[in-house]
Formats: sequence, structure tokens, C-alpha cells
Amino acid sequence: MSDDCITESGEEIMTEELTDLAFGMFTIFMEQQLEKEETCLYREVEAGTDLTARCETLLAAFTEEYPPLAPALAMLGTAADIAGLYAAGEGIVPTKTTKSYWIQQGRPGAETGATGAEEAGKWLIFLAPEDVDAAWQKVRNATVAGTLGIGAKVSTAKENEDSRDDRKVIYVFTADWANEEDVMRVREELKNLGFVDRIGYKRNLDTYAGEYREKGKRVTYYSV
Repeated sequence: MSDDCITESGEEIMTEELTDLAFGMFTIFMEQQLEKEETCLYREVEAGTDLTARCETLLAAFTEEYPPLAPALAMLGTAADIAGLYAAGEGIVPTKTTKSYWIQQGRPGAETGATGAEEAGKWLIFLAPEDVDAAWQKVRNATVAGTLGIGAKVSTAKENEDSRDDRKVIYVFTADWANEEDVMRVREELKNLGFVDRIGYKRNLDTYAGEYREKGKRVTYYSV
């Protein structure tokens, strides 16, 4: 293992953590390739497509582009093994995903990294674990269809020590928190999808300033 995979204390990063990171990077890599073909990973999986051949081709390209992560990804097995993970719902279905804390879905054509921009913001939908899969499917599909915002993400079954309870959360991003017309348009679309209870909207700039982490303080810019 290279020095890049060593902690400051000289101990190697846990194999599972590295493998999960490599798998997450490979999934993003695959999504980028599929978008060029005007499709996406979840569509291929839900259509029952055998992704083995595609995984094999992309593994070679991924290894060339991200050589430090290749050994960790190889620990998951062959291309068929990775395709099998997707077929089982890993990275597709929130309650069946244990290798990543989040599943993300960008709007086709949206600028890479747009959801992380300081001027962006997000509607937060909190859900019981038993409700998150169906809710995510609605939000994900609408995001790809272009009727919501610039992207969305959902928390998964991977254990997260930062979680305050067992609820899951879906973030629905808009490009500009100050564009109230667009923010509220997305809220209306969410109501049309069945999310009619009051939810809050938080600005990225407040998140980055640590505004949400102060005990007893909640920062919600819009609440509808």
C-alpha cells in the first residue's frame, strides 16, 4: 500500500473504508459515462440490464485514471461481482446501500459540483426508514426528468455516527437560494409528488458557516 493510504499515526486506513471509497468513486465514474449515453445507473439496474461487460470496460479505464484506488476496488472482486452489488441495490436503493453514506443524483446537464456551491441551497425531507426508498425513487426520477432542482441526495443504511436519530433525509437542491421563485417552484413540485407536510430549506452558505451545528439552534431560511 502506498504512503497515500497511511494515516499520520502510521497505521493503514481500514480496508473496508478504502474499499467503500473506491466503490463510491467508481460509481460516480460510471454515472458520468452513462450520462454521456443519455442513461443512468438506476435505469439500467431497474431494467434488469447485465452490467458485467460495462463494469469490465470501465474498470480498466478507472484503473488508468485512479491508480491509487484500483487495489482497493479490486478487493470487491471481479466486474461480475461489482455488477452484482448494483443489481442487489447497492448505490441504488437507500435501505440496501451500506458502502456510502449518500446516494446522489444530479440533473442531466447540471454543472458538476453545482449542489455544493455556496449560493445553492436545499429542501430537507425527513423520513422514517421504511418510507425512504419509495420517496427517493420519486425525487430521483423527477430530478432526472428535470422537474425539480439541480440535484438531490439521500442518506442510506450505512451507519453514521453523526445521525441524531434513525430517520433518513432527502436533500433537494436548487441553484440559488436567493431565487425565491425557483425555490418555491421546486417546493410546489415536491407537493405534487406527495410531500405536502411542512419542510425547511437551508442555504449552503449557512451550512459551511457551521450554523446548523450549534446546540439548540436551527437555521431554516424558508419553511413551507
